[in-house]
Amino acid sequence: MKQTLVNHTEFIAFITDICYYKHMNNEIYIAPSILSADFSNMRSSLETIERAAADWVHLDVMDGSFVPNLTFGPKFVKDLRPFSPKVFDVHLMVDHPETMINAFIDAGSDYITFHMEAAVHAHRIIQQIKNAGCKAGISIVPSTPVSALREILQYVDLVLVMTVNPGFGGQKLITGSLGKITELKSIREKNSYDFLISVDGGINRQTAPSVVEAGADILVSGSAFFNAEDPSEEVKILKGNIPV
Repeated sequence: MKQTLVNHTEFIAFITDICYYKHMNNEIYIAPSILSADFSNMRSSLETIERAAADWVHLDVMDGSFVPNLTFGPKFVKDLRPFSPKVFDVHLMVDHPETMINAFIDAGSDYITFHMEAAVHAHRIIQQIKNAGCKAGISIVPSTPVSALREILQYVDLVLVMTVNPGFGGQKLITGSLGKITELKSIREKNSYDFLISVDGGINRQTAPSVVEAGADILVSGSAFFNAEDPSEEVKILKGNIPV
């Protein structure tokens, strides 16, 4: 999957072209979060994502410090990488993300997203990610305004808006966060930026329409996807292809 940096860079360029095409055509990505999957049978969970025709795999990395929970490290990502051709979207909910980035890139990540609240030198971290041949994302928690990102939006490939307080799956979407999505979309259009807008937290068939209407490109869905009776149908509903 990640045999050489050159091959990985070419793959990232391919991803960029596809993302731009989908963005221009108002298509929505669905990124199931494996935080809600069965950790005792993760290979089967990846197969579920593949069969359901979801677009990305979202991997939440938690350190028990930045957020009150622990999940997994780079070896987990490395072990999963051979079993999925999907984009691996790694969300670092950790303190000092710059110390972990290279290990997660080497493990097979395609996007690395870190938190603005955990970074002193955000621009330097973005450069670190991109110089290693990976796409760079930045995330904010519900209490952080979009204005905190204004100086670096031109450099990132993805902005992840947390619509719950991070740390645990299965929470309800904080509706006050929807305004951030609209604000980001407006900034992107005004300045001709090309970052994708991803939304994570309480995404289900009831909340997805308002999130998409606000301007989201990527919907991160955990419990709604993995607890669905038919994950394939759930993907179609989240994309808006089947009415609820």
